[in-house]
Amino acid sequence: MAKKGLLYTQTGTPYYASPEVWKDQPYGIKSDIWSLGCVLYEMCALKPPFRANDMNGLYKRVLKGAYPPIDRSYSNELGMVLQAMLRVDPNMRPSCSQILELDPTKLKAKELGINIEDDGMTS
Repeated sequence: MAKKGLLYTQTGTPYYASPEVWKDQPYGIKSDIWSLGCVLYEMCALKPPFRANDMNGLYKRVLKGAYPPIDRSYSNELGMVLQAMLRVDPNMRPSCSQILELDPTKLKAKELGINIEDDGMTS
């Protein structure tokens, strides 16, 4: 259910649910940034950033926002991007545009031959 651009219905996988979803608060696009951060983390660590033996434990871990660092074989820049995406306060998480503007993102895109422009990406 959407009101004033914010959603109020809980959906999705508990491992990727943002703190605001867990707290039954209104949520928006920044909740998707959190979920994307969880997926990106899991791609690196091969397990979700927040794990517990039961739902109450998972709730507490997500609200605390503390997770094990990714392996040191990954760049510090990737760790910094994940840290930004997994901020408990949704107002402190970057938007998609802000993620694309981060120096590590621009550098990696350039290495891959992807040109990030103001209006999106081109190759």
